[in-house]
Amino acid sequence: MWLMAIGAASIVLSAQAAPLRLVSTAWSPFTNEPGQPRFASDLVDAALDRVGIKTETTIVDPIAFTPELLGGRFDGSAAAWEDSQRKLVLAFSDPYLENRLILIGRKGTDVSAKTLSALVGKRLGIVGGYSYGAIAGTGPAFIRSQSEEDSLALLLQSQVDYVLMDDLVVQYLLNNFAKDAQQRLALGSTPLITRRLYFVVRRSRPDADSIINRFNSQLRGMIADRTYHKLLHVAWLKADINGDGIPEYIPATDQVGKTPPPPDHVYTLITTSTPDKTTEKKRFYVGGNIYNDWASVPDRYKVYREDQPDPRRSTASIFTFSW
Repeated sequence: MWLMAIGAASIVLSAQAAPLRLVSTAWSPFTNEPGQPRFASDLVDAALDRVGIKTETTIVDPIAFTPELLGGRFDGSAAAWEDSQRKLVLAFSDPYLENRLILIGRKGTDVSAKTLSALVGKRLGIVGGYSYGAIAGTGPAFIRSQSEEDSLALLLQSQVDYVLMDDLVVQYLLNNFAKDAQQRLALGSTPLITRRLYFVVRRSRPDADSIINRFNSQLRGMIADRTYHKLLHVAWLKADINGDGIPEYIPATDQVGKTPPPPDHVYTLITTSTPDKTTEKKRFYVGGNIYNDWASVPDRYKVYREDQPDPRRSTASIFTFSW
């Protein structure tokens, strides 16, 4: 019996010694080759690195992704949507990000549409090669661009009426090009498409459940120590940091400024279908403590130093928008 136990342990250790072979598509800002915006890949790599697991990622064409993911050549993927077929083959992590596609127009444009069918007759810019799901025939005429930057250029040049951009890209625009974004863009508030992202590992691996559990164990710590802020390039996160079902507003630094952040400058990590219990009072996580409202946040945190390093800046690649 003990020989069998040693043999099983050896298999697990051997599996963990080699890098996980992951597969993804070129799908910025979530997954891509190194040197491109790849927020989901960066987050997964950071979480796994904390538990001593390395990865190697192969980028494939979108049409090849599902067959490769479900085939036997790869161990899993850093970013996958959930469906019944995949759940039979893959072990899924807790959701760690969401795709939320927001409607963007030029300043003065009506961006109140809540569905794609409300955009009949409009030219809608999307990035060619990205996976948007079953959107064909839903209403607008889709104009494919080469990148997020190209989509914005088409919009500003009036070659499209609207573009779809992920909420993460919108946050990047607001944090890094606030004046241009406010003067030239109209930003929608209701996501037209929302899907959760998961890290997945093939169930046939003997250590699949162990890898998933170890990955999950790192997520809240990465929110608390601002790894999420750094890799996503956001100033504020809205996330449930202590697991009680109530989200907190979490700044990228403990020097939070004199006033609470405007709603459109807060990136919600995972949306929920249940009512937000903080509708009347927003809770803030500052200095390692949770405060029930802004007035309760100690004054020593309500400062901002211009000369301090910006924790949102990291070595990860970022977008290069032209206005």
